[in-house]
Amino acid sequence: MNTNFAGDSNQIDKNSVIPVYYQLAKLIERDIYEGKLKPGDALPPENELVRRFGISRMTVRRAIAELINSGLVYTQKGKGTFVAKPQLENMVFELGDFHEEIKKRGMKPGIKLLGTKIVRADELLAKKLEIPLNTTCLYLRLLISANDEPLIFENKYMVYTKKKPILELELKDPSLANFPNLVAAHGESFPVMSKMVLHASVVTEEEAEVLGVKLNTPVFVVEQTLYDSMRRPIGWGKSVFRGDRFKFTSYVGWTKYGE
Repeated sequence: MNTNFAGDSNQIDKNSVIPVYYQLAKLIERDIYEGKLKPGDALPPENELVRRFGISRMTVRRAIAELINSGLVYTQKGKGTFVAKPQLENMVFELGDFHEEIKKRGMKPGIKLLGTKIVRADELLAKKLEIPLNTTCLYLRLLISANDEPLIFENKYMVYTKKKPILELELKDPSLANFPNLVAAHGESFPVMSKMVLHASVVTEEEAEVLGVKLNTPVFVVEQTLYDSMRRPIGWGKSVFRGDRFKFTSYVGWTKYGE
């Protein structure tokens, strides 16, 4: 197997607000998209990337986890990490960064914390997170808007960690509206995989009131489950998208690269 990734430390800005692991993941991603790294090619070993970029092994592993989550690479125990083949026969609905997408359209994105509280896991939540009944969990209710128009109502759950309490001030940071970022910052484990299930529904009374629509208005519902490296669920949430404001498009391949 060939190792064609030729990145070096000059391509990583350790003073940037962009996390180093994310910068490294983007360097590798770029080489994959440009064909410098082809399906089946091996990535450099962890220790080589640590030495080449002057970063920690944990940072390298987080970068690899990011690429695995994107479907760009896969690992083989005892052999290394390899570039994956695009899964051209699979249909994938990609949900991009909402705030960035809204800004591109010349609109002002907004996030409002409707409530946060400590709850005990009921049967549904215990099943979703594979935890015992009555496990202490953190519950968040968020409203996402564009130009002050309510568009998405979110309910998110994660196992509560007293060592890493979430401050309300932090939730005003748009980046923490990103569920994986939230769980990574305040959970015991780091999410490396996300499963999303999309289905159509109609709003409940509560959802209609929050979104400012009529009862029984059609909506898209996206259930998201986050998993750690051991494939254990560590976060679960449900996002309700207004059916009159959203459409979902599927790109087949690694990502929507080339659009």
